[in-house]
Amino acid sequence: MARKQPPLRVIPLGGLDGIGKNMTAFEYGDDMVLVDAGLMFPDDEQPGIDLVLPDYTHVLENEGKLRGIIITHGHEDHTGALPYLLMDLTKKVPIYSSKLTLGFIEGKLAEHKLVAPKFREVSDGSHLNLGAFNIDFFSMTHSIPAALGVFMRCPAGSVMHTGDFKLDQTPIDGVTPNYQAINKFASTGVDLLLSDSTNATTPGFTPSEAAVGPQLRHIIKNAPGRVIVASFSSHIHRLQQVCDASVAVGRKVIVTGRSMVTNTKVARELGCLHIGQDDIIDAFDKTDIPDDKIVILCTGSQGEPLSALSRMANGAHKSLTITRDDTVIISATPVPGNEKSVGGVINALSKIGCTIYDKSNTLVHVSGHGSQEELKLMLAMAKPRNFMPVHGEAVHLRAHAQLARAMGIGEGHIFIADNGDTLEMCGGAVRWGEPVDSGVVYVDGLSITDADPFVFRDRKKLASDGIVTCVVTVSRRRTKIGEIEIASRGVSFAVADEMNSEAQDAVRTQLEKLQKTGGPSVEQLRKGARNALSNYLWNATRTRPMVIPIVMEV
Repeated sequence: MARKQPPLRVIPLGGLDGIGKNMTAFEYGDDMVLVDAGLMFPDDEQPGIDLVLPDYTHVLENEGKLRGIIITHGHEDHTGALPYLLMDLTKKVPIYSSKLTLGFIEGKLAEHKLVAPKFREVSDGSHLNLGAFNIDFFSMTHSIPAALGVFMRCPAGSVMHTGDFKLDQTPIDGVTPNYQAINKFASTGVDLLLSDSTNATTPGFTPSEAAVGPQLRHIIKNAPGRVIVASFSSHIHRLQQVCDASVAVGRKVIVTGRSMVTNTKVARELGCLHIGQDDIIDAFDKTDIPDDKIVILCTGSQGEPLSALSRMANGAHKSLTITRDDTVIISATPVPGNEKSVGGVINALSKIGCTIYDKSNTLVHVSGHGSQEELKLMLAMAKPRNFMPVHGEAVHLRAHAQLARAMGIGEGHIFIADNGDTLEMCGGAVRWGEPVDSGVVYVDGLSITDADPFVFRDRKKLASDGIVTCVVTVSRRRTKIGEIEIASRGVSFAVADEMNSEAQDAVRTQLEKLQKTGGPSVEQLRKGARNALSNYLWNATRTRPMVIPIVMEV
């Protein structure tokens, strides 16, 4: 009797609940391939958290099957979780990507003091076999060079993964999407398409990256003083256009911000960013160059508090400050959740009085993701039998699914998944499978921790109402209440003088009541002190600071 063929399991572990932390596992029998390992930055509901990672427990539980990790391009939302994943894996797994992406990853691993695993460079047209998977790579255009799509086949069927893309006909580096390859794979049959959904709610076509260049050059040429350009440090095409415009009008480019310095160095060494050695300068090496001969490339387009732009705007940068004679270009769109931070930086710059350009008043930014017409073109070229939108929030996934319906894909062949959901493919047919454990983990300083709602609740409470401590001394047999001291931090009122005395009386009264019940425990005294002080503060101030009771036996 012939052995039953296992299904191909497609398991999105991240990227389907927001813009970021993209990670998808493909599992067939005893073989598994992971595509992307990204992170997401925290929002206001996650105070104190540094980074948000996908929960890759399923990968660790099945690492014996893992044959390789494929990274489609070098953005943080596709590479940022790699250091943490590699630290948790017990074996070295090869990483496959383009030369530039591997260069960025190598720098990232060095920051974490990790020895780089086996790097395997691939490019447009590359083919490799990983266990049961036959994998082909094809070029795509995005806001970073060397972005790749992936087409993989196994005995259960075929899958095309676009990665992040837009269909740019005039890319800065001249590398257009490989339409021939996409149509070739379509002719052999694409059983399942996974396609970028980030701009699925945006009508029309996304403008070419080349459209930004003339505007940048016009601003840089006519600015009376220095020009400060804030952009993603990995947006090499944008950085190239800034460099080209600067050199063309006789300005030197000064680079500041750790990731900007690192990425421009890597991109230049790999031949992906072209500017002469004499035309690019580190901020700390700046000589006495006239202001009207300077362009500053910096980080901070997302309003990050410690970024170069934020520090310059607040007068905290070690070597650069912004004056009213300067011109600032914010050449990026705020990632969802960062709008408030970006607005804060713009307000700080406005107080200085400098000239500010962003996408709201000038064409200094275009998206790296395809809009609706490009997404429909991808569906038309790939002709998939089944479709799963990926890389986006729920609204984007559903909008992309609606485009697929309009393109003639049947309702039963469109799968709107959540992280941890599983699709199973047999003979090219796709159905829902058993989900796996999923979620997020947080990077909190040096700790990697699961989501703890109590920690977030306490941090929000501290941020909104402050903290009040109450230290009570009692006799060892807890028959006598001694001194009661109350102190506060971060509250909008002073727990002192008359209020302090009233608060102490409220606590003492409650504890004396507990004494009359007979030998209260230390824990009962703590609880009584907390409740008494919390109730008093609410009645007196209508706020509920966090109350920390401390009972000391003397």
